[in-house]
Formats: sequence, C-alpha cells, structure tokens
Amino acid sequence: MLRQVLHRGLRTCFSRLGHFIASHPVFFASAPVLISILLGASFSRYQVEESVEHLLAPQHSLAKIERNLVNSLFPVNRSKHRLYSDLQTPGRYGRVIVTSFQKANMLDQHHTDLILKVRVGRVRAAPGGSAAVAGLAPRGVPAEKAASAIPRGGCCRVFPCTLHTAVTKIQVPRPGFNYTFAHICVLNNDKTCIVDDIVHVLEELKNARATNRTNFAITYPITHLKDGRAVYNGHQLGGVTVHSKDRVKSAEAIQLTYYLQSINSLNDMVAERWESSFCDTVKLFQKSNSKVKIYPYTSSSLREDFQKTSRVSERYLVTSLILVVTMAILCCSMQDCVRSKPWLGLLGLVTISLATLTAAGIINLTGGKYNSTFLGVPFVMLGHGLYGTFEMLSSWRKTREDQHVKERTAEVYADSMLSFSLTTAMYLVTFGIGASPFTNIEAARIFCCNSCIAILFNYLYVLSFYGSSLVFTGYIENNYQHSIFCRKVPKPEVLQEKPAWYRFLLTARFSEDTAEGEEANTYESHLLVCFLKRYYCDWITNTYVKPFVVLFYLIYISFALMGYLQVSEGSDLSNIVATATQTIEYTTAQQKYFSNYSPVIGFYIYESIEYWNSSVQEDVLEYTKGFVRISWFESYLNYLRKLNISTDLPKKNFTDMLRNSFLKAPQFSHFQEDIIFSKKYNDEFDVVASRMFLVAKTMDTNREELYDLLETLRRLSVTSKVKFIVFNPSFVFMDRYASSLGAPLHNSCISALFLLFFSAFLVADSMINVWITLTVVSVEFGVIGFMTLWKVELDCISVLCLIYGINYTIDNCAPLLSTFVLGKDFTRTKWVKNALEVHGVAILQSYLCYIVGLFPLAAVPSNLTCTLFRCLFLIAFVTFFHCFAILPVILTFLPPSKKKRKEKKNPENREEIECVEMVDIDSTRVVDQITTV
Repeated sequence: MLRQVLHRGLRTCFSRLGHFIASHPVFFASAPVLISILLGASFSRYQVEESVEHLLAPQHSLAKIERNLVNSLFPVNRSKHRLYSDLQTPGRYGRVIVTSFQKANMLDQHHTDLILKVRVGRVRAAPGGSAAVAGLAPRGVPAEKAASAIPRGGCCRVFPCTLHTAVTKIQVPRPGFNYTFAHICVLNNDKTCIVDDIVHVLEELKNARATNRTNFAITYPITHLKDGRAVYNGHQLGGVTVHSKDRVKSAEAIQLTYYLQSINSLNDMVAERWESSFCDTVKLFQKSNSKVKIYPYTSSSLREDFQKTSRVSERYLVTSLILVVTMAILCCSMQDCVRSKPWLGLLGLVTISLATLTAAGIINLTGGKYNSTFLGVPFVMLGHGLYGTFEMLSSWRKTREDQHVKERTAEVYADSMLSFSLTTAMYLVTFGIGASPFTNIEAARIFCCNSCIAILFNYLYVLSFYGSSLVFTGYIENNYQHSIFCRKVPKPEVLQEKPAWYRFLLTARFSEDTAEGEEANTYESHLLVCFLKRYYCDWITNTYVKPFVVLFYLIYISFALMGYLQVSEGSDLSNIVATATQTIEYTTAQQKYFSNYSPVIGFYIYESIEYWNSSVQEDVLEYTKGFVRISWFESYLNYLRKLNISTDLPKKNFTDMLRNSFLKAPQFSHFQEDIIFSKKYNDEFDVVASRMFLVAKTMDTNREELYDLLETLRRLSVTSKVKFIVFNPSFVFMDRYASSLGAPLHNSCISALFLLFFSAFLVADSMINVWITLTVVSVEFGVIGFMTLWKVELDCISVLCLIYGINYTIDNCAPLLSTFVLGKDFTRTKWVKNALEVHGVAILQSYLCYIVGLFPLAAVPSNLTCTLFRCLFLIAFVTFFHCFAILPVILTFLPPSKKKRKEKKNPENREEIECVEMVDIDSTRVVDQITTV
C-alpha cells in the first residue's frame, strides 16, 4: 500500500512540475542557455594534466612508500641509469633504438661506424659558458672548433657525423648562451657525463678492430671492459645471438640512453627543449641513413602521445555529432508535417551540449585539468540524455490532442520523469562512488566526478530546457502549423488545388477527419511505431521463434563465459596513447628486441647487517639466487677469494678492506655509490645501507610476470633475516594495479545492488528490481566476456565503460520491465507486446542515434578511443539484444503471473459472463442499426 501511495505522490509532483514549466516556458528555455554561456566563458582557464603518473598510477601503493625510502638513501634521479625501465624511467632523458631493416648485425664495422665512428672518451661537463666536450672531437680537430661545427639541429659540417656525436652536440639556444648535452647531463662523481656502458663497449670494440686484436669479445648479458669493470648490457644489446660461454655472435639492435638533469625550473625547461631537438636530430639522421631504422623516445613522449588522442579525435567527434543530429532528426520525423517533431530531435542534442558546456565550465572554475579520458564523458551523457528525451517524446504521442498543451505536458512529466529520475539517481550513485576517495586511480576518480556533474546538469536541463521546447512544439502542433517552417497548414480542400510537391510537404491529418475512437492511432504513421506494433511484437512473441531466441541466449552465455575466463589486466601504458606515435613504435621495438630480461630491480638493504658473517653472506646470496646480479657484495667476495683471503673476516678488517682496497681499485670504484658508510665514535666505519641490482631472465616481459616477481620478493623481505626492499620505477604503475583498477567497478556494483535492494520497498512492485538486477548481471557478464574476446584488456578505460554499462542497461530496461510487471488482467504475452509498443520506440530511437555516434570513434587512430569504441559498442549492442530479444521471450514464461486466482478457480463462470457481454453488444448493435434505418 505504501508503495502505491508513494508512486502516486511522485507522479503527482512531476505532473505539477510539468504544468509549472508549461506555464513559464520562456524562462525555463532561456535560463539553461544563459548559465551555459556564462560558465562556458571560463575556457580561458583551460588546463591539461601533464603528469601521466598522477593519472594512471595507484595513488596509495607500497611502491611509492618504497620509492621515498630508496630516494632518501640513494637518490633515484642520480641512479636512474642503473634502474632501467622501458617507459617509466624518472626524470628527463632521451633514448634511441637503432636496428637494421635487413636484420643485420649491428656490431659489424659498418653499423658501429654509424653510431660511433670517432674515438669517444668521456663527455665532461662544460664549465660555465664553455661548450668544450672532452674526447668528442676527431683527432686533430680542437674541441672548440668541433663544438662550433655543430648546428642547433645536431648535424656536423666539419667531420663525418655519427649518431652519438650528433646527439651530444645538440644545442638549446637561450639568451646569451647555448646549452649542449654537456651542460645538462647527469654527472658522475668525477664530474663527467653519465653515458650508457654500451658506448664504452663499442669504443673498445672499434679500438680492437683498429689494432687487429682478436682476443676482444663481448659477452651477454654482462661483459668486462678493458679496465676490468663488469657492465650489464642486457638492455643495450637486443636480438642477441650468442656462441658458447655467452660470447655475442651478433646483435640486431642497440639502445642508447642520454640522461639529463632537471634540478630547477630553468634546467627543466632547457632539458625539455633538448628532448624536442633530440627527436628532430634523430629523425634527420634517419633520413640520411636509410639502411637503419631508428626509434627515438623521451620522457615527454608518453605524455604527449597520451594527450595527442584529444587532438586527433577532433574531426571524428565533429563527424559523430553531425551523424547523431541527422539520425535524431530522422527518428523524430514522420510524414504528417504537423505531428512530426524534427526540431525536438535537434533540441535534444542541444540540451546535452548545454549540459556538457556547463559541466566543462564548472571543471575549469574549480581548477580541474583535462586529459584524454574525458572523451568518454560526452558519450555517457549521450546515452542517458537521448533516452530521456525520446521517452518524453513517446509519452507526448500517447496524450490526447484535444487537451491543452499544459495538461499534455503535465501528463508527459507524470508518465516519463519518474523512471528518468530513478535512472539518473542510479548514475549519480554509481559514478559518485567511483568519484570517492575509495578509488585509487586518479584518472578513474576524475572521470567519475566529472560524469556526475555532467549527468546532474543533463537531468536538470532535460527537465527545463527540453521540457519547454516540448511546450513550444506543442503549441505549434495544436495550431496546425508546419513542424519545420511553423507555417499554418491549409485544410485538405485547399490543398487539393496546390501542386503535388506542395501537397506532399504539407500533408497533415486534421482532427475533423479523424473518426471517433481513432484518436490513439494518430501517430501510427511513424515508421518505427508501425514496425513495432504491426510486425515485430507479434514476431518476437511467436511460439516458433522463442526456442531459437533461447538457444541464441545459451550461445551468448557460452561465449561470454569463455571470454570471462580469459580476462587479463591491461597495465601497459601504450594502450592509452595514439597510434603511429613514438611511444607505440618504441614499445614495439623494445618488446621485440629487449624482452629477454626484466627491468633492473634495485635490491636495497636499508639497515646495518653483519656483512662479514658467513651465514649472512649465504643468506644474501641465496635471496638473489637465480638473478643476473650487478652486485658490489658478490664482486667483493670474489675479490677476497682471488687474494686468497677468507670472506669470514672480523668486522674491522672486512670494512677496512672494503673501503681502502676494494673501492679504490679502478674496476670497482663505481661501487662507491652503492654503499653508505657511517663513522662511529672510535673511528670505525659501518655499512648502514647498501644496494645491489638484479635482473630476471624472462621469455617475455609481461606485466603479470613482473608483478608476481615483485610480490614474491616482497613476501621474502618480510620473512627474511636481512631487511631489504626492492624497487624499480615501473613498480609505481603496476603495484596493486589490479585491485586499484577493479575497485571503482566493484564499489559501483555494490552501491547499485544496495540501491536496487532498498528501492524495492519504494517502487510499486519489488519484482521490477529483481528483473533489473538479473538483466544488469547478464549484460555486464556478456560485455566483459566479449570484450576479452575482442582483445580488450581490463584497464582504466574499460572499467569506466563497465560502470557506465550498469546505468545504460538500467536506463533502457527499467521502463520496459516496469510496464510489464505492473500490468494486470491480461496474459504475459499481451503485456510484453504492450511494453514494447509503449517504450520500444524510445529505446530504438536512442539506440540508433547512439550507435551512429559511436562509429566515427572506430576510425580515430588511437588505442584509447579503440578501447572506448569497443566497450561502448558492446554495451549498447548487448543491452539492445536483451531489450528486444531476451526479455520479451523470457518474460512470456517466467514470473510474475498475470492471471488472478479467482479466475483460475471459476473459468466456466468467466466464459458465461463473456458470452452474455457479447450478446449484449450484439443486441445493442442491432438496435443501433434499426434506429439508423
């Protein structure tokens, strides 16, 4: 009883609201426009989010805590050249992969001459305004002359230019000074620029060839230089073929990285411009050397390629808008020029556009920043707003034409606004939970927050702006004016005297020409209404069609289950950037040539341990067993064994030998950066922290394998005697990514279920919520399964689409199910037909417009929009499949029942009553006929 009272009360409230809006249409039409214009003027504050990590890395993760601890001991910016990571290397840098089109050996003399033809030496930091670079000029050419011979682009004029030389000679002009790589590079302890070890390896290889030495060999993944230093080259040589004892036979790719400093704003600005010049220089070098293929990449590439999606999709979005406008106008048009509503189709999209503009203005005023994921917000609003407007138009067609416009508007609001308000509340709840602090991915949280704002204003503008537009078109219809030209349509007898084309344009049906009892059939000339009522409803409920629909649904469930069992997490950052960009090309080459080894993992012992103790030594070596190790500890133990000194020394002897002998040796001096000593009161030194570097051998560098490795090492760090942490810059993006990614969807599903459960006590019948819940589960299950089969991974974009899928399904299915469940006195089949006739046209119209608007997204050259298109298309298609096939068939033989119990008890009495009624009807007709005669 309470449900019915509440339901009637809400209908009455919306009816009065509709009557009030119909009484003041000018105000409600102009107010949204003025608000949108005022807020839209805030686009002068338009800002773009620059940090990809801020958007896509989990906000609260253990990896960020570990990074802070590591940074306090060993600054990551100074050691980033040793913590190799493919796309997540911190700070500024330029990276290039050099390969051959014919899979040639990049270590032969021809290719090494392209990379490094002259004697390299060490790049020294240029003091003050000097541009001197030690060792880069050819023999006999002064460094100053060589530096002046390099133009700003990086190509040489005095001597044959190599790739390495061209890069290190790039100049960034500033007022009164030109910066080169030597001015902004990351420095070693000896004040020389840090360059990749592969440069020194290639230098020694060329010197060996110049002196005809045949005993020099490069080993993989660790090789030894002439000074005895062991260096790791697993991420600098790619596509490697080895002989016995890891001797390199050939390498298909070479990777070079140039690390830059960004210690202040000026330095960062210079480094950013250097990266831009770096890409231009590499491209010029590629044009002059057609036999090699070069893939440049910088720290700015990922951010630029991520934001590039917004730029390349502009014209496709305009095409989408044009197609949606055209389809909306066609869906609202009919042959009757008075009852056709093409302007309402256009004004429905204007309503959505005004709401989008208002939401964008609020985002700008509140200091929000834009990113490419916002491309999905207009499609969220399009799916919700289009159905709301078409549902209002469908309700208008059910009203009586002899009523006043205010009464018809009140009836429209009472009939359609209740369901539209409930679905809007569901949008706000699900996206509101996604916008809460429980969401750990910032991009998802911002998207949900902005979607909530847009949906709220879309709802308000549909109530006001679109409602007042409906009032204006209602007056045009009541005055028998043309729906497009607003010209008075002449009577049929006047039209007979006009040309054929004139009669075709002004075809209308007048109320005087309508026989009594045909009022409800006035709009049946609409194509979609005619199709549903005369053909489709009878066909889908046909007894012979139902088995095929059920069989098709079982096939649907089977394929969805097959895909659901193969769901994979998509934490690859290349999935969110535009195609045909530096990031995609570099990532493809990197995975092809350099996927044999994982990123370099830092192994940090952050407290003082007994390094001299043999049991501790065994523990440390055991923990790092199975990895390729770049370790001062292992090198030091081998150093002691070569000197025939026991590794189980007293603490003082062990530490003194480490400081005064091992670290003073040239081949081990670079390990000084890996150990932190502390001096005690008795002039003794203690190792308070140290680090080692580990690399895992992998068949393919996939995220799941690397994440499993991270979790294994973390569990070991908790249980081990040695307190250590592991870190790599890529861990910040993948740490707890799966749980952080699924949290918005998980929370939104729970909130939707709770809302459906509690609203079951408020709606007219609780069976409505039961059916809505089952339908949402079926749709989401199918979308996830087919999404996986379509090679869409579970990433930030797909999760946001799945949240939207919950609401889109409720949007389209709730009115259909509500009409069926609340129907009484007829059979299930009759009420299924009735529900399709009442709400099917609005669902079909919104679906056609939505699908037409989605198609241009498929052509956008971007992985982000490709994921967006596939997910939204599956959501729309699967929901449409449920609304027009699955639900109409299943509801004909599943609860709730439509027959009354008393009718089941006395079927004979009912037949007698029906016979009596028929007899009375026949006798009345006979009397009427006699009277007529």
